[in-house]
Amino acid sequence: MSDVRVIERDRRDRLGEGLLWSGREAALYWVDILGARVHRLDLAGGRVDDWSMPDTIGWLVEREQGGFVAGLGRAFVALSFDPLVIETIAAPEPERDGNRFNDAKADAAGRIWAGSMPLTCDRPSGAFYRLDPDGRTTRIEDGYTIPNGPAIGNGFLFHTDTALDTIFRYPVHDDGSVGPREPHITFAPDWGHPDGMTIDAEGHLWVACWGGSCVARFDPAGRRERTIALPASQITNVAFAGDALDRMFVTSAADGVDEPRAGCLFEVDAGCRGISPYRYLG
Repeated sequence: MSDVRVIERDRRDRLGEGLLWSGREAALYWVDILGARVHRLDLAGGRVDDWSMPDTIGWLVEREQGGFVAGLGRAFVALSFDPLVIETIAAPEPERDGNRFNDAKADAAGRIWAGSMPLTCDRPSGAFYRLDPDGRTTRIEDGYTIPNGPAIGNGFLFHTDTALDTIFRYPVHDDGSVGPREPHITFAPDWGHPDGMTIDAEGHLWVACWGGSCVARFDPAGRRERTIALPASQITNVAFAGDALDRMFVTSAADGVDEPRAGCLFEVDAGCRGISPYRYLG
């Protein structure tokens, strides 16, 4: 595993997720969902800072005007640090007490696409939402157990229900509406389970493989092109970072396993570049 290195720090994540490259800060953010923490890695100096959150936190997306939008508990919130300020934008699931947000991305139009799921990971009480720049939310799809992704590119929005071992894709229209959801990639039993995703500059889809100890790259037709092995089994998220977007980082989870590298943040030599993440325009 000479093309993989561990980012040294003083803690491991129960459930690392939500990788986000901030070009304006030259820093990589990610979250520990179950540990209720946000981490920030300064790429130049290697310093890692972190903040404790008042609830589970599934993801961060940068706001164009500064600060972040986050999935805190089951609400969309505006979030800033030093000092920590949290303001609710929308709470689309007041009736679903046992749910939380899990993963999200912004698109080129400045909208956020986010999935919710049950804390117990054992029933299809989750849903897939769109948060528009004006603060309105739309429930796109219901019946998710473990929503992950999304990734946006090639004219599609890719999203997965990890419990179904299937990556779906939606055609996205200019007004934010979507076409029918269709299966795109079905995981074989020995691949692990599809988790977080990103698209590289060549239009290939990179997928974190929970239980598969790797990240996998799929071509636009959905064929698995290659894998990169990692020294932990529960791989959760993948993102490109750095000024040239040529540094790949991968999160993992320590919850439920006894592995020396579980819950670590890894840097992977992927041999390709990513695409700059979009910001929320609200």
